[in-house]
Amino acid sequence: MSDRAPLLVAVDVGTTGARAAAIDLSGRLVAEARRPYRTRAPQPGWAEQDAADWAGHAVSALAGLARRLPRPARVAGIGLTGQCPTVAPIGGDGRPVGPGMLYRDNRAVREAAEMRDRIGAEAMHARTGHVAAAFHIGPKVLWLRSHRRDVYDATRHFLQPRDVVLHRLTGRMATDETHAAATLFFDLEARRWADDLFASFDVDPARFPEAIAPWETAADLPATAAAEVGLPAGTPVVIGAADSQCVAFGAGVTDPGPVSEMAGSSSCLNSAVERPLAALGVTHYGHVVPGRFTTELGLNTTGAAVDWAVRRLGYRGHAALGADAERFARRLARWRGDPRDAAPLFLPYLGDGERDDPALRGAFLGLSLRHDRPALAYAVLEGIAFGVGSVLEELEAAGSPVDELRVSGGGGRLAVLSQLKADVLGRPVLALRSDAAAIGTALLSGAAAGLAQEAAAAIDAVLAAAHRYEPSRAAPRLAARRRWYDETRAAAAVRQGWVQG
Repeated sequence: MSDRAPLLVAVDVGTTGARAAAIDLSGRLVAEARRPYRTRAPQPGWAEQDAADWAGHAVSALAGLARRLPRPARVAGIGLTGQCPTVAPIGGDGRPVGPGMLYRDNRAVREAAEMRDRIGAEAMHARTGHVAAAFHIGPKVLWLRSHRRDVYDATRHFLQPRDVVLHRLTGRMATDETHAAATLFFDLEARRWADDLFASFDVDPARFPEAIAPWETAADLPATAAAEVGLPAGTPVVIGAADSQCVAFGAGVTDPGPVSEMAGSSSCLNSAVERPLAALGVTHYGHVVPGRFTTELGLNTTGAAVDWAVRRLGYRGHAALGADAERFARRLARWRGDPRDAAPLFLPYLGDGERDDPALRGAFLGLSLRHDRPALAYAVLEGIAFGVGSVLEELEAAGSPVDELRVSGGGGRLAVLSQLKADVLGRPVLALRSDAAAIGTALLSGAAAGLAQEAAAAIDAVLAAAHRYEPSRAAPRLAARRRWYDETRAAAAVRQGWVQG
């Protein structure tokens, strides 16, 4: 491809840090820059970040990316995305007045129950595509009003990380329809804020920014911001969508059949549907493609569980853990006894609760003096695969087909984990070599730059280059261990008897 061909840029305000990536029209990552930031857990079940880090680190990453590009003038569009639903209270001067509360923050359990009780789970799901949980923005806002009234009263806008970065770059106060859906104050099918839902909880709609379509240009990059980051003034800045929605688009999940897994610190699993499903356990968003919706289910700590295991088991890195797990998988293939004796069982719920069950906790079970470090490494990856499998079974039972799983992110780089997922699911798994989050986000800006057809071709190229894993002969041997997992996950013994109020 010519060194004068257009580039598209993605800015991702993620869980572990901000990054900026440049993508060419073949879907190839040309350059990227990352800026990590810290997550704090001041109390069990809480997860907080400094909202000032989102904007500062995103701008720093964008400037770092520009310095790595031989010709920054090639950048034709900028797309934005970020972790969701995470929220920060922002004052009238555009600065945070309190910490950002992450999607995995589970302090607002009582407020979520209040929302469910007042609206009704079925009515809320039909209207918003969601059933209130501590995971969502609405309960977090109500928690702030009840427990930190000073912060609530000082708040002019409740913004999500991508929204904070949009305001920092362009001065515009806006969100998109996918981020808005996660608040529980947004009408899914009408694709607009629902004044009656705000009124039901005495929340001022003016505290939330306008919601626009994910493919809309929010602003052209102003000259001041352009000079700061080293990119051309006037470059269209497309608002984009929640991170999982951009991943689904980058993975080509625009029609029913394939499922996207955004396998980062957490895992979000998304399929495309023509109409929202009735199952209350399945959440929904408007697709970044007009005329479609996406389902979403997920697990809060998948990649984070691998990171934890690398540190706690003393591995040099993910590759070393994966190599040990792969060696143990070969050992398991030769095991002649009860498969449940071969390795301990791992529950990957390390975030002080799961999005669908705030009381659920992680665990190793069945430990023995016989078990070595490779057995534990294998158990961690197997537990993640079981967790993904149970979520996809729920999705399929709700009426969304699961023909194959397309994995993007760090979770797709461990071959043994992708093979375990194929064996657990009994379906092919495509591990995308390219980062679908960056690709999907960047290519959303392609239409604004007049490159819609080229963006579609880039996604096809990404899928063609993916590594494909088919179910292996190990699948039947996993059946007994999977039953053990299902029975254990349902047990009261792996739940806390309290939730934070």
